[in-house]
Amino acid sequence: MSSTRRPTSRSVRRTAVAATSAALAGVLLAACGSGGDSGSGTTGSGPVHIKVWAWYPQFKQVVAEFNKTHKDVQVDWVQAGVGQDEYTKLKTALKAGQGAPDVVMLEFQELPTIQLTKGLLDMGKYGANDDKGNYVDWAWKQASDGDHVYAIPVDGGPMAMMYRADLFKKYNLKVPTTWAEYKEEAAKLHKADPNAYMTDFGSDETAAGWRQGLTWQAGSRPYTYSASKLPDIGVKLNDDNAKKVYEYWGDLVKNKLVDTQSYATTDFYNGLSSGKYATYIAAGWGPGYLSSVAAKTSGKWRVAPLPQWTAGGNAQGDWGGSSFSVTSQTKHPKEATEVARELFGTSQAAWKIGIDQAYLFPLVNPILNGAYFQDKKYDFFGGQQINKVFVPAANGIGTFDWSPFQDFAYNTDTSEVGKALQGQTDWSSVNDNVQDQVTSYASKQGFKVSK
Repeated sequence: MSSTRRPTSRSVRRTAVAATSAALAGVLLAACGSGGDSGSGTTGSGPVHIKVWAWYPQFKQVVAEFNKTHKDVQVDWVQAGVGQDEYTKLKTALKAGQGAPDVVMLEFQELPTIQLTKGLLDMGKYGANDDKGNYVDWAWKQASDGDHVYAIPVDGGPMAMMYRADLFKKYNLKVPTTWAEYKEEAAKLHKADPNAYMTDFGSDETAAGWRQGLTWQAGSRPYTYSASKLPDIGVKLNDDNAKKVYEYWGDLVKNKLVDTQSYATTDFYNGLSSGKYATYIAAGWGPGYLSSVAAKTSGKWRVAPLPQWTAGGNAQGDWGGSSFSVTSQTKHPKEATEVARELFGTSQAAWKIGIDQAYLFPLVNPILNGAYFQDKKYDFFGGQQINKVFVPAANGIGTFDWSPFQDFAYNTDTSEVGKALQGQTDWSSVNDNVQDQVTSYASKQGFKVSK
């Protein structure tokens, strides 16, 4: 689950990058050296209690289900904040050497940063590799490094296009299957109603993952990173595919075919519910978000596959995704690993709560590809079985590496996009500017950067 599911809190991603920067160089030196996990835990008498930090909706019920079905291990759940709020607390506790939970919910893009501090337990030592075949390949690879397992995937954000079927009918729009068609229909819509837009371009920091997901679909792979190969890292944020995406959306912006409201604002929410926006390019967790902020439009939306750059293509991208990690401070690594693996895992009872009440998008194959999830009908989408769109998207996503300085990269990208929006720089220069700044930053932190 992305913290973007709660957009008002996503804005907290605007983190204290400077503070992170000061600490990262020292962390990198430590990471390049040897390091050990915490010792095995002792159980004593009675069940072992494992403290878990997480912000999943309806999670209390999932915890109750786990505790009901496990006698020797019990979960003590703490809601320690959403997204960056939680991460800041976690980093503080790890630096202090105390106060971290046994198990923590982390988004995929945060894993390299936390792992670099030696803050995560290698669950591969406690049997987690047995779960490898249960998960979609790209998600498992984001959570592991060879046989080292630093997280257990939970939910993801395969991207698709949600659209207002009533508006498409009213303006005689074709559901686009390519980005070229998307632009054509955007022009047709805006000509028919100058107050309407095909969508809103996510230009602020809360949408940094959205933009990353679109370049992911286009084939951009900005990082080549493995913790086992530190301090080496590949950084290529200005490849042709990334430039293609930014120049495309820059063209839509310049021609006023899309709006440019910041995500997580009242104007953006109103645009989704008022008919100002005809489509919402979003992730597998998006239906839950959309149905909450645009409840009065229930029944009018449908879901279609993400438009392609090449007609007939099947390229997919992801926006957001979350996992459970075990911290290196746990005194009970075996039991904490069990909790990370089984809180959701393949539990149909837990996932029924997650799917029906929290709109989680499962990355575990038996649930993802099971009939219950795929055949589920959603009233908000006119009874459409929307997961028949999202599941193939999830299964079609390619591998993708994150960097251990993702916050800096997102902040830099947002800053350069903002300059382009203000006309202070050309859209064609955005990716090159981001590349220069991020590679300079990484080098100063001690990484050996290949471009």
